[in-house]
Amino acid sequence: RRGEMARSTQLIHNEVFRAYATYATIVLLKMMLMSLITAYFRITRKAFVNPEDTASFGKGESAKKYLRTDPDVERARRGHLNDLENIVPFFGIGLLYALSGPELSTALLHFRIFTGARILHTFAYLIPLPQPGRGLSWAVGYAVTFSMAYNVLKAAWLL
Repeated sequence: RRGEMARSTQLIHNEVFRAYATYATIVLLKMMLMSLITAYFRITRKAFVNPEDTASFGKGESAKKYLRTDPDVERARRGHLNDLENIVPFFGIGLLYALSGPELSTALLHFRIFTGARILHTFAYLIPLPQPGRGLSWAVGYAVTFSMAYNVLKAAWLL
């Protein structure tokens, strides 16, 4: 049993896996930051969706005016949802890719481009930057995830 644990902990000595762990952590933290940004906009714009969240602003009818939507809150929420739609697949496919034995330089290129694209996408969403900036940053990140998926299938099925 002790030997099994030693073998599984050796994964952290794999440079590709360490690179994956680093960049996956960066994008996951970025995604978590989006929930804080959404909360910030909810509080500063006083725009809530749950009645209990308005309790500090009064009770009854006086608190109901804070049960509303706000464009800034909705923009942050859409950015966060887009992260969920893109970072979660990267997390799973990226792990399989890291375990498929790619060259370190190629893996780093995939991980860095995806991370940069997602960070740019967030800025493009929140500032907002004019299109096609946001769309291109999304497409680049999506293409990277597809590239990793293709490489996993190629390695697993010998395509």
